[in-house]
Amino acid sequence: MTSPEEHELHKRRKARNYALLAVLAGFVLLIFAVTIVKLGGHAGNPSAIAW
Repeated sequence: MTSPEEHELHKRRKARNYALLAVLAGFVLLIFAVTIVKLGGHAGNPSAIAW
């Protein structure tokens, strides 16, 4: 049988993992948004980008 302290530890660890998941997902969305903004309307035509 598990002790109540171990159960509380698992709940805290799960909450911390979900928070880390949210931060990482937000970072990925931010990078995606910056990429879309930088490409602008030329996302479908890479040769139109002036390097």
